[in-house]
Amino acid sequence: MAINDEGEIRDLLGQKRRIAVVGASPNPARASNEILAFLLRQGHDVIAVNPGHAGKTIHGAPVVATLADVEPPAEIVDIFRNSDDAGAAVDEAIVHGAKAVWMQLGVINDAAAKRADAAGLMVVMDRCPKIEIPRLGLLR
Repeated sequence: MAINDEGEIRDLLGQKRRIAVVGASPNPARASNEILAFLLRQGHDVIAVNPGHAGKTIHGAPVVATLADVEPPAEIVDIFRNSDDAGAAVDEAIVHGAKAVWMQLGVINDAAAKRADAAGLMVVMDRCPKIEIPRLGLLR
């Protein structure tokens, strides 16, 4: 199930550097845009996933249509979808070979979390890396 242990979250954010942001938006008013920029500033290797903007860049990060287009695979899949739609993104992350799925603030899908956990992925729900990174002393 979802991890809540601060040490595990610290290890995840500190050790896994390649992150796919599913639902990334080029719109600066969107949270996904702000978080993507923050992750880049923190030195993460970020790939945006948004079929409507594939082939472009967001803050210099390449945009691809689907998680399957991310090569090599992302270690963390950061999901900006509503709770119901997060399940499909989690299933794609499992097939993709990700090490973890991260569902943003307000995104909770227990069934998807169970599937990810059963497949061996770490699961974080209802948290934001932009909050967790400074809180855990991981700022670069």
